[in-house]
Amino acid sequence: MAKNKKSKKSKSGKRVEIRYVQAPPSGGLLSGIANILPGKVSDQWLLGLVIGAGVTYVMSDDELRSQLIRQLVKAYGGVAGGIEELKEQIADIQAELRAEQSAAA
Repeated sequence: MAKNKKSKKSKSGKRVEIRYVQAPPSGGLLSGIANILPGKVSDQWLLGLVIGAGVTYVMSDDELRSQLIRQLVKAYGGVAGGIEELKEQIADIQAELRAEQSAAA
């Protein structure tokens, strides 16, 4: 990535090589998605068709759909429980700060 631009002599008489480093291209947070998705309209249509067929298959199979929903409910429960625990910890910290402020006053 580094390019040798030119070399110069420093004041001490030694040759110093100046190197320039190119910055990576900045396309934003989601710039890599363009490389993953197909470029042609027909390729995008086929990808949509395959994804739609997969979703249709999963939703039409009762057992698979119930397993998927069960897993989603478990995941949601875990996230909701974690958020509640975080709220409790914040409330405890706020109570401690109020107690410290009232003791200092």
